[in-house]
Amino acid sequence: MFIETVPESAATGDLADYYEHQRAGWGFLPDYAGAFGPRPEVAEAWNTLNGTIRRGMDRRRFELATIAAARALRSTYCTAAHSMFLRDVCGDEQTLRTLAEDPSGATLSEQDRAVYAFAGKVATDAASVEQADVDALRAVGLSDADVADVVYAAAARSFFTRVLDGLGAQLDAETAASFPPELLDGMVVGRPVGAPRTPA
Repeated sequence: MFIETVPESAATGDLADYYEHQRAGWGFLPDYAGAFGPRPEVAEAWNTLNGTIRRGMDRRRFELATIAAARALRSTYCTAAHSMFLRDVCGDEQTLRTLAEDPSGATLSEQDRAVYAFAGKVATDAASVEQADVDALRAVGLSDADVADVVYAAAARSFFTRVLDGLGAQLDAETAASFPPELLDGMVVGRPVGAPRTPA
């Protein structure tokens, strides 16, 4: 991390609550948590926004759009974390492996391919989105509300990846270790994996 972070043992108030929640969710304190040490209220606002978007749409589509945005933004952290959610929460290891073999998304199913391409475009060059892009999603079965959800997911991921990469957070070794090397290698699209933690 490029900034001085507050150690878990020294955290108080809202930051201590945030750290506790993150540890409970992951089983360890993720590296990104330190990025919100100066402003835990921003972390809380992010959690609310991200959770609202995720709960309002199909979970698998949320993960696919998030992975597409994260890859396009070269975020190793979010690419790997949401690949893990796609596998473990959605039970979809096959799509994870399909993307490992071809990160462009070209070999995904028709609907997934359209969502993946659109989310990447929104994340990297939203001003270039045209009516034809939305019409292509409608043509594969998405409603206008579904299209908006993909935009929300991709746009929100742009915020989070910029925070993590801008402050130097690195993918936790614990998350990296949940993937075989041949899958993990394809997820390292930006910053490298962080070093394993030393026991306290």
